[in-house]
Amino acid sequence: MAFGGLENRPREAPMADINMTPLIDVMLVLLVIFIITAPLLTHAIRVDLPKVAAAPAPPTARTIALSIDAAGRIYWDGTPVTAAQMRARLADAGRAAPQPEIQLRAARATRYDVIAQVMGAAQQAGIERLGFVTQPPPGPATK
Repeated sequence: MAFGGLENRPREAPMADINMTPLIDVMLVLLVIFIITAPLLTHAIRVDLPKVAAAPAPPTARTIALSIDAAGRIYWDGTPVTAAQMRARLADAGRAAPQPEIQLRAARATRYDVIAQVMGAAQQAGIERLGFVTQPPPGPATK
């Protein structure tokens, strides 16, 4: 394949072939780089750990689902309870070890004063973990 010369004759047609040599060179250089760097990506360090008898992990606290519907009725794990029964059960849960986590689910139309009374009763009972359960909005997931 001649690229040029000193002769003064007219060219027949432009060259339509793709020169593959530079592409192969770049591919081989990248292959060598990946071969060299691949063993460096593992961060495993060999450590001779001591063998010790340990106490079992503490039991995880149970979860109590406390629900409030739009009418203000309170449900303890799905069963309806009165405000006095809820306070008694919260007091028992506050004295338990480990203390359970209260997950508060309230309907959108629930009056805030009912939610505030439940939160106040939980605080008076000594409950330290109170979480609000919500639902994500419909539609595509956001980042």
